Amino acid sequence: MLRDGDIVLRPIRLRDQRAWREVNRRNRDWLRPWEATIPPPTPSGPITHRPTYRQMVRHLRSEANAGRMLPFVIEYQGRLVGQLTVAGITWGSMCSGHIGYWVDQGVAGRGVMPTSVALVVDHCFRTVGLHRIEVCIRPENGPSRRVVEKLGFREEGLRPRYLHIDGAWRDHLVFALTVEEVPEGLLNRWRRGRAQSARPSANGAPRNPQNTPGNPA
Repeated sequence: MLRDGDIVLRPIRLRDQRAWREVNRRNRDWLRPWEATIPPPTPSGPITHRPTYRQMVRHLRSEANAGRMLPFVIEYQGRLVGQLTVAGITWGSMCSGHIGYWVDQGVAGRGVMPTSVALVVDHCFRTVGLHRIEVCIRPENGPSRRVVEKLGFREEGLRPRYLHIDGAWRDHLVFALTVEEVPEGLLNRWRRGRAQSARPSANGAPRNPQNTPGNPA
């Protein structure tokens, strides 16, 4: 379990089904433009279907046990508000993974998503032993891009038609960090940046108010 104040990340459980479904139902329109979808089957390919909640959890657990994934739910003030998964974990000479996440629109703008990403990146670098973390985001997803920009991820370029999202193959921008870029830890850097942004300017207004929704992707 990872924690920072009111924000907790813990492994997803089968008994989270009711809360998970309720959050997804309320946020259907908010999440749909950024949600991964399954492409139509090809004549020679297998027919695939969207998994049930129980199938999803079992798959995530299996991948976690194999060392290829770290699946979390996000809790804010004791309530399930989202999901964050480190997937595609590769060892050997690469030691990398990529992060995907979504959050309840009702808690957007409270720093939940940047803090969650920072917690997980520090865990991946300091405890798990990864060297590099990627986040891939649709160019149109402004709130999501602001999350990684606030955390100091580098933009590395465009991957054309990278993922099937909302019914079509979509381009994604790649953002990345390596462990050498955050020697003090990403959470510490995020906290310092928030404190500086909240400090009043000469006219008494905050320098850069934190009012950015989390990544619904």
